[in-house]
Amino acid sequence: MTQPSPNGAQEAETIRPLTVGEVEAMLRAAAPPQLAESWDSNQLICGDPDDPVHSILLAVDPVAAVVDEAIARGANMVITHHPLYLRGTDHVSAIDPKGRVAHRLIRAGIALANAHTTLDAAHGGVASALAARVGLERTRPLQPSPADPSQGIGRVGRLPAPARLRDFAESVAAALPDSAPGLLVGGDPEAVVETVAVSGGAGDSLLEAARAAGADVFLTADLRHHPASEHLEAGRPYLLCGTHWATEWVGLPPLAAGLEAAAAARGHRLRTHVSQIVTDPWALRLSTGS
Repeated sequence: MTQPSPNGAQEAETIRPLTVGEVEAMLRAAAPPQLAESWDSNQLICGDPDDPVHSILLAVDPVAAVVDEAIARGANMVITHHPLYLRGTDHVSAIDPKGRVAHRLIRAGIALANAHTTLDAAHGGVASALAARVGLERTRPLQPSPADPSQGIGRVGRLPAPARLRDFAESVAAALPDSAPGLLVGGDPEAVVETVAVSGGAGDSLLEAARAAGADVFLTADLRHHPASEHLEAGRPYLLCGTHWATEWVGLPPLAAGLEAAAAARGHRLRTHVSQIVTDPWALRLSTGS
């Protein structure tokens, strides 16, 4: 094994690690705060901005299983897509699951930050990653941000070639990480589609935007019975309904790579790991009927 030179070893020892505050600044550069929806929360949730960070765990949800993984991996920081408290709270005592998450992280010296609708909307964020996963080309925002119309919630693009809805749905199912509910298809499986809209997470509010954009099919999650049924009665776009976790998880690997690159550009080495824990609430799917 080649031994490092004394000067190289001394230099490596004197490189200051990144701090929580510096990592959060890199996160905000990747997912700009001005892209946030007015109701949203994107912030450093717990942790000291001056604490050092060598290793980060990225996940969709700040739940107990993710905390377990962060502690087991020796992570100094967790970055989640969803906030711990979206609608605010008047306490963080450990008498409920969210409070216990906060207490366990603080006791372990692990910081927690999140990027929610900012990461949904950003260049290279959730929407961009989802569009890339399913093979879309020449994409544009489905709902452009007033702060920067080149970014925004969702994406609309075209497939490299027209395809049957059935075949496209099968390719989407293969491209998404697996979770129990899988992928639901609404519309004529034999219909030919080419223009596709996507939006990770709950997409009920974007059904009309997808139609106005001229989409043949809209891939999203959490579609409810009545909005989906009434929408399909009026025609295209057909609907592909994945799970909330799967359609948003795809934004984490690009974020992890971006944070490592940003750290390297500052002369630091940052280790990242994207959690594989499925945090959808559903653990099992059973076919119904006899």
